[in-house]
Amino acid sequence: MAGDTPARKIAIDIDPCIDGAVALALALFDPSLEVLAVTAVAGNVSAEQATRNVQALIEQLDPPRWPRVGAAVEPDQAPAETMSFLTGADGLGNADFQVAELHQRHPSEKVLTETIRADAEQLTLLTLGPLTNVARCLRRDPALVGQIGQLVISGGTYALPGDVAPAAEFNMYFDPQSARDVLRCRATKTVVPLDVLSKPVFDFGHLERMPDVESRVGRLLRKILPYSFRAYRQQLGLEGVRLHDAVALLAVTHPELFTTQRASVDVETAGELTAGMTVFDRRNLLQSTSNVDVAIDVNVSGVVDALLTGLERAAAA
Repeated sequence: MAGDTPARKIAIDIDPCIDGAVALALALFDPSLEVLAVTAVAGNVSAEQATRNVQALIEQLDPPRWPRVGAAVEPDQAPAETMSFLTGADGLGNADFQVAELHQRHPSEKVLTETIRADAEQLTLLTLGPLTNVARCLRRDPALVGQIGQLVISGGTYALPGDVAPAAEFNMYFDPQSARDVLRCRATKTVVPLDVLSKPVFDFGHLERMPDVESRVGRLLRKILPYSFRAYRQQLGLEGVRLHDAVALLAVTHPELFTTQRASVDVETAGELTAGMTVFDRRNLLQSTSNVDVAIDVNVSGVVDALLTGLERAAAA
């Protein structure tokens, strides 16, 4: 960290899968960040599995400072579709990590609420899964919205089709009402949509540049990433993988690599064919009210370099 610049305080809300493991490896060893909490949310995996995955990843990585961990609670209603065909049944390439049994678990919304209050207006909240936890926090304590310093949301689509449905990206599709509630809140928000998250593709050459098994980071990633490469080839016909969660984290740590613009967005909650669709109002209306900054482009080579450099730093730590 250059000079005396204080570390940026951050909480990460995540339904941890393989790309989420890469994001956590970057975040937990980044000297420019102070990761205060990692809270689990149901999404690609169940609430129980998401909680186990967060705990397993932190135990495997063993960072210098362990964040608080929040336990996910099952959503009121969840769709049947997931992205498990790319991540494995456990979300981590069927690695079956064992975790220590905790005597007491704290719900994610409780951990998030306390973390936001403790660092009012200074905390960056990064969401890498459905927005269930954040919406629950805001419903329980509406005043909390004014205490979030910045909210960075991974999800939605700007111009691309969806991934889990023709019109919807998974994080928005899984819990569209919560997504709508959060996007309509008054917090300062940046949305990093699928259009940008999908641009960087990490190929086999990049896999070879990952840290080796002599480091904790290297052992973890080399255990789970090969599953992702196989799945992308078999299911999507691609010779590379997309690490959406890691790219979203880099939007926090390297904002200069992203091009953003003000926009007005809402989420469809009731459409039979369009539930979870993020609808950006592109009309040039004087009365239109912008409610987010949306990332519309990314420096792909810069993101790839930043990711590989960050993982090398994490391995060295």
